[in-house]
Amino acid sequence: MPGENLTRDEAQERRAIVDTRTYEVALDLTKGGEVFGSRSVVRFGATPGARTFVDLIAHDVREITLNGREIDPADAYADARIRLDGLEAENELVVDADCLYTNTGEGLHRFVDPVDDEVYLYSQFEVPDSRRVFAVFEQPDLKATFQFTITAPAAWKVVSNQPTPEPIPHDDGVNATWGFEPTPPISSYITAVIAGPYEEARSELTSASGRVVPLGVFARKSLWQDLDADYVFEKTRQGFAYYEEKFGYPYPFAKYDQLFVPEFNAGAMENAGAVTFTETYVFRSKVTDAVKERRVVTILHELAHMWFGDLVTMKWWNDLWLNESFAEWASTIATAEATEWTEAWTTFNAMEKTWAYRQDQLPSTHPVVAEISDLEDVQVNFDGITYAKGGSVLKQLAAWVGIDAFFQGVGAYFRTHAYSSTTLSDLLVELERTSGRDLSQWSRKWLETAGVNTLSPVIDDDHDGRITRFAITQTAPADYPTIRPHRLGIGFYDLADGVLARTHGIEIDVDGDLTEVPQLKGLRRPALVLLNDGDLAYAKIRLDDRSLATAVDHLADIADPLARSLVWGAAWDQTRDAETPASEYIDLVLRNVGRESESTTVRTTLGQLQLAANSYVAPASREESRAKVADGLWSLLQQAAPGGDLQLQLATAFASAASTPAHWDDVRRLRDGETVLDGLTIDTDLSWQLLVSLAAGGVVDDDAIDAALAADNTAKGAESAAQARAALPTVDGKAAAWASLIDSDALPNTIVRAAALGFVHPASREQLAPYVERYFAMLLPVWETRTFQIASYLVERLYPAPLASEELRAATRAWLAENPDAPAALRRIVAENLAGVERAIAAQERDAE
Repeated sequence: MPGENLTRDEAQERRAIVDTRTYEVALDLTKGGEVFGSRSVVRFGATPGARTFVDLIAHDVREITLNGREIDPADAYADARIRLDGLEAENELVVDADCLYTNTGEGLHRFVDPVDDEVYLYSQFEVPDSRRVFAVFEQPDLKATFQFTITAPAAWKVVSNQPTPEPIPHDDGVNATWGFEPTPPISSYITAVIAGPYEEARSELTSASGRVVPLGVFARKSLWQDLDADYVFEKTRQGFAYYEEKFGYPYPFAKYDQLFVPEFNAGAMENAGAVTFTETYVFRSKVTDAVKERRVVTILHELAHMWFGDLVTMKWWNDLWLNESFAEWASTIATAEATEWTEAWTTFNAMEKTWAYRQDQLPSTHPVVAEISDLEDVQVNFDGITYAKGGSVLKQLAAWVGIDAFFQGVGAYFRTHAYSSTTLSDLLVELERTSGRDLSQWSRKWLETAGVNTLSPVIDDDHDGRITRFAITQTAPADYPTIRPHRLGIGFYDLADGVLARTHGIEIDVDGDLTEVPQLKGLRRPALVLLNDGDLAYAKIRLDDRSLATAVDHLADIADPLARSLVWGAAWDQTRDAETPASEYIDLVLRNVGRESESTTVRTTLGQLQLAANSYVAPASREESRAKVADGLWSLLQQAAPGGDLQLQLATAFASAASTPAHWDDVRRLRDGETVLDGLTIDTDLSWQLLVSLAAGGVVDDDAIDAALAADNTAKGAESAAQARAALPTVDGKAAAWASLIDSDALPNTIVRAAALGFVHPASREQLAPYVERYFAMLLPVWETRTFQIASYLVERLYPAPLASEELRAATRAWLAENPDAPAALRRIVAENLAGVERAIAAQERDAE
């Protein structure tokens, strides 16, 4: 269908006709708060006599000229496209328009800082949103050079992909124009314009090529005092040195700016030479080590994209994983080997792989190389397969071919395809050449099929405890029956002096339904046998009965943090798969999490603990389990080391888990300072988290939320206030939150996200039942009238998942059955919501047994 969507077939047909050369884009940012001027001059080759279209989403199109021939916008512009007829061998297209600022984080986002009323702009173009700012052939394989000319208030900073030039002031003394040099050939989705009164810090480094690369770090004025720019520069230098050495290819762009921008939807975006980041990474209050480490991984993730994604770009979005999976893998190994965060692979296991395993067991799972038929397909494929499973698979591939051969192949790939577009086969050719391995079978099984395998040990021993047989079984789900090759470790762990430590380990290749491991015969059977020790493989693992008993009693005693993370993951997988009662998982966590040292492992585990208590335990014991969890967390909080990371995590987890008047009284006392825990400072952000808990418990009202917002009249304060208001467990409170989200489209993206989170707070489960019918009634209207980002937030986050009931399952199934022709992306999100409820019901039934 024509319109804002674009199909792969259309893109391929257009690529066969068009060869883009250059863009000259002039933006006028001085026209007020609603629109900006956009003038595009596009030069491109084409098949003579052919017809095609260029993409644009504009408020008003004033002029279209093709090769000097004026075209009537009323005739040629419709459905976000400008029709182009009678093309010549070489063409010049001029489009003059007014485009709209957004408050959704798509296109050119406009934000007014409530602290000082300053205006800040930033662009976000991935996947198809550069067309919201200028006329463009919006597909990744039509690369070109981009030359931006920006008119803006003279007091602003203006940043784009190329170094910022000296502005030319206007005679009015108010405005100025910045004329940037053309970029190298890049895809439109990684172009960028960021403008406003940003503060900046400058530095530089010397590339492996000997070239001096200017560095910049930017944030808005009211947050600048909280940004540790020197640390950002330090991690950036470490990443540059690591990547340039390992890739054997110097940094490919003229400079490297990193900008922390307001109301950003993602963690960051890899615009060439002008990376944008969420302001979550500007720490105005104390944050956990998990968040600090995540910021480092994100910095290195975006830096890796400068090579993989920006220098070399996929031809179409089915190879999006080539960008994201590689950046996930590369940023993790760089963090582990080039920074102080040496346990980054433990973090990867606890966070990324947990995400991947969850995504890979949804009905929407797909191969790493996904079938992307149109833009809506790719929008929903920024998921745990594209990022986390793909990164896990690349870790497996690096182990399979050898890390040195892997890096050599990647470097050859960059040198061969610099500034061009590729497919998966282009990368595999280089890896086969450097490793000497045929990767066709590996690719078919790992990249072109979906699903996750489960590996289980088969162990027999004699009366002396010597192993007489050791084998590994591999199973696959019925829907995705592929049995895959794995490179993995096997670890033996025994208890000595209160520590469960590795006493023996081997690394082997596993393939087929059953793999015998004769080299372990004759060894004494240990207390704990851990498959996938070292976490090379991508597979769920199971523990034998003896190992499971050891893990339950001594999980916190395992010395190696990565091994602990693997055992934590195995315990959670068995709970999610309804093999182990959720009540037993709750006991396991409360007994062991207080001694866990890895921040992300704690963060992930505490989230899973609350899901187990809220949705996975039998409904008859749910309130008892929720109270038990909150009581346990409060007890652990009081025992936690003062000022430590665990103390902060337990404080926020307790607030989220509170479910009785006694709990909320403890939360109130903590927030008001009546209860003081040594080392725990109730700073601005923690105070808000405690207030959200109190709102969900019905302990405070709108007046208290208003007072808190008056004391913290910031963007972050507004988000927290919206979350707290939506969490109020009253009929009027829920109705007001629903109306603000569904009956109006005025709220910006981050407020939508926060309010939706508060609306479905588990403490207000009883108030969600009346909204089941309203949820399904709003799906199609919202999908048809909101931007993709806002619609997906509302569809995903307003689903009343805390109900986790047969009634909700039946209603969801009914909507899917009654709406077979609904957009595929919408049906996918609803089906994923349903899968969560079905898994919860299966876990409840197991727990009831």
